[in-house]
Order: sequence, then structure tokens, then C-alpha cells
Amino acid sequence: MPIPIDRIRAETPGLPDTTHLIASGASLMPQPVVAAVTTHLNLEAEIGGYEAHAVKAVELDGVYSSIARMLGAIPEEIAIMESATVAWCHAFYAIPLKPGQRILTCEAEYAANYVAFLQRAKREGVVIETVPSDDAGAVDLDALERMANGTVGLIAMTWIPTNGGLVNPAAEIGRIARAHGIPYLLDACQAIGQMPVNVDELGCDFLSATGRKFLRGPRGTGFLYLRKERLVELEPAMIDHFGAPWTSANGYTLRDDARRFETWENAYALRAGLGAAVDYALEIGLDDIQARAWGLADKLRGKLLEVPGACIRDIGHETCAIVSFTVDGLDPRETVAALRDQRINIGTSSPESTRLDSEARGLPILLRAAPHYYNTTEELDRLIMALNDLHS
Repeated sequence: MPIPIDRIRAETPGLPDTTHLIASGASLMPQPVVAAVTTHLNLEAEIGGYEAHAVKAVELDGVYSSIARMLGAIPEEIAIMESATVAWCHAFYAIPLKPGQRILTCEAEYAANYVAFLQRAKREGVVIETVPSDDAGAVDLDALERMANGTVGLIAMTWIPTNGGLVNPAAEIGRIARAHGIPYLLDACQAIGQMPVNVDELGCDFLSATGRKFLRGPRGTGFLYLRKERLVELEPAMIDHFGAPWTSANGYTLRDDARRFETWENAYALRAGLGAAVDYALEIGLDDIQARAWGLADKLRGKLLEVPGACIRDIGHETCAIVSFTVDGLDPRETVAALRDQRINIGTSSPESTRLDSEARGLPILLRAAPHYYNTTEELDRLIMALNDLHS
């Protein structure tokens, strides 16, 4: 069924005044998401924060079911967090690792995750090993299979990196992790909202994601999936009396669901917006969203060939809706600022965000565009015209 693009664009307040081509940073929220946030916020202003939560408790609890439906999970496996990084860290720091145990990761791993590896290596003596990339730039599955032995305590991978357009073979990595009984933590921050995600097919034990990127939710939202079979093994690094009720003078009892990783206080207006964003994506259909977004990205790669000095920096066997490129003679940060003056939004990706990949490929600061399903070919043409003007 074709995406109702006219309706979707009409429901996106940021259009048509802005050509927004950076869903990998923060996409434009649709009106139902904005309405969910403001409606709850107005209710808090009218009757109080606790009272608004009580009135809307059923709807707010329904957000867990919506996220679970999107992931092919159950609500008890979902914890709602304020960002993908917080979600990822809650899982990572709860996974027990012994000195000498190895963490296997990828060359395109995101900076926020890698510095956490380094901290635990410093504190606990774990060993970080990078799985080589194959000729296309994705995780080399044969190498991973050879490296996945009894001393590996965790496989932690970024599915879609912040740069390079790469889509790592997350499900194939999951099959290897399962075969060796190794916990598998998947960073799906850039995947959620631009493609279907099914945790059983992926074989991951933990998955972290954000609301603000391709899912089109508000900033300050994210979530964590924890496979139920793994949950019983994990005690959060930090707890309060919501995740672990104080059950005796000298004891507490962890909740028996993923919400043991949550704390008492939450931004419920943002949670309402996150739920609306998930429901909106599910209504449109993530298969259709992927087809349109990835198709627009492929068109953009082709159109960039019309720009003198442009070089596509994407890698992988398949490429997603993130397009990374450079243009000879154009400073990336100055280019982003100049385009923003024309109400065209793209972004940059610095080498520090994916240092191993950037150093291996000798990458400079990259320009980064990420069209989403609400964009049009005409908007791509506007970007190309503006880049040509800047280059001339």
C-alpha cells in the first residue's frame, strides 16, 4: 500500500517551510506526537503532575505494549529511558564481566559505547577486541565466528553507525552469539523507525534505541529491550524504590520485569509523545517506511554525482537512509550553516564519533544527510542545487 505522503506532509508542522534531511539527528515530529506531548503537559498544568499521571495511567502504560509490538517482544521486556545512551549504559553496566573476559565489537562502533568499554577495561580488566570488517566494510562474520570462544563475555555491536550508511548484519551476528551462548547487546539507535525490527529474528539479548531520530518522537526519550531469559541474571548498576521496592528494613526486591532498570520520576508528557510516535510508525508500516526512506537515500547518492568534487563515503553490502559524503572545496561545518540559512537541514559526522572506522578509512569531517519517508525528490533537488551554488 503506498504511503499517504500528502497526508503525512500535512501532518508534519515543520513542512513545507523547511527542507529537513537529517532524520539521523532528530527528525521532524508529526502533529499527533506534538499533540500527545502538549496535551499531557497542559493537563499537568491544569491539575498537577501526579494527578495527570493518575488520570492517564492506562494510556501511559500502553506505551510499553506499543514498543513491544514494534519489536516483536512482550511489554515486560521493555524499559523506557530518557535516551538511547542511557538505555545502552543500563544494560552494559549490568552485564557481569570478569577480568580477562573479552568484549567483541565492530570497527564502526559509536563513541559513547566505546568509551564505556574503555572504562570497564580500566576498572575491571576486561579486554576489548574489534572484529575486522569484510571487504564491503561490514562486520566480517567469519572472523566473528573464529573469535567467539569461551573467553568472550559480551558481543556489543552498533547495527547502523552514525556515519557511512552501513547496515551491519545484526541478525547473523545474533545467530553466532546464540550458538556460543554469548550475551549480545545491539545498539539500534539509528535503525528504529527507518526499518522493521524484530528481536527474535535479531537474536539479541539487549537492544537500545532512541525516540528522536527516525522514529519521529520527542527528544529526551528512548527505550531498552531486555530478553526475559537474561533479565533474571541482571541487577542494575543503580536502583531506586521503583525498580527495587524496599521490602524489609534490610532488604529490597527487584521487579521481575525490565522496569527494574527504571526509576520513579519520569517525563510523562514525553512518554506520551514516544507512544504516539511508535503508533504512528506502526500505522504507516515499517516495511513501507524503509522502502521509501532507503529509496530516497539511493536517489540522493545518484544526484550527488552531479555535484563537482562530491564523494560518497558510504560502505556496506546494503546502505540505509544515511548518506555520508564530502565535497572538495566545501568545509562541512560552514556548509551546514550556509544551508541552514536557506532552511535546508543536513548535518556533519566527526571522526571522533566513530574513531576506529574513521581512522581506518582516513575520513575527515563528513557531511551527512538522512532523508526520511516524509521527504520528496523535489527536496533532494533543492539540496543538490544549493550544494552546486555553494561550490561555484
